[in-house]
Amino acid sequence: MSASTFTAPVIGSGYVGLQLQQIKLFPVKDSAGWRQRTVSNGSKTCCMKTWNPINNKKFETLSYLPPLSDDSVAKEIDYMLKKGWIPCLEFDEVGYVYRENSRMPGYYDGRYWTLWKLPMFGCNDSSQVLHEISECKKAYPNAYIRCLAFDNKHQVQCMAFVIQRPAST
Repeated sequence: MSASTFTAPVIGSGYVGLQLQQIKLFPVKDSAGWRQRTVSNGSKTCCMKTWNPINNKKFETLSYLPPLSDDSVAKEIDYMLKKGWIPCLEFDEVGYVYRENSRMPGYYDGRYWTLWKLPMFGCNDSSQVLHEISECKKAYPNAYIRCLAFDNKHQVQCMAFVIQRPAST
């Protein structure tokens, strides 16, 4: 018996391999895009001149915007409800994480805010949440108030945004 080899024509797929596309992650330093995104020490004018980093605390999503109107808050809550998430309100007078009682790593005071009532299980309308927001604002006018969204299937917090900041800030 003789050994023979079987040869068959191979159809080419035209696949050459992954080709690296040149993606510019950062603008070139001499471009206009670079100049608009940098903050100078005051020797040159900059587009970010009005932003003051001193005592300018940012809290949650949307905290860089002006205060949200009731209509804007209702739209955010409608989004949350469409996703099947559970709305919840929290409040705190300080509003940010700080260290007061201990300096050990991983320990922070102010990490958890006080819960306003219970999470709104079964809530299906943003007007119900807006009513609770107004009640919380009446009870604690000098507190930060935020709205959270929890996903009960994955057991995680999905969304949070500040609704009210104290007038003193």
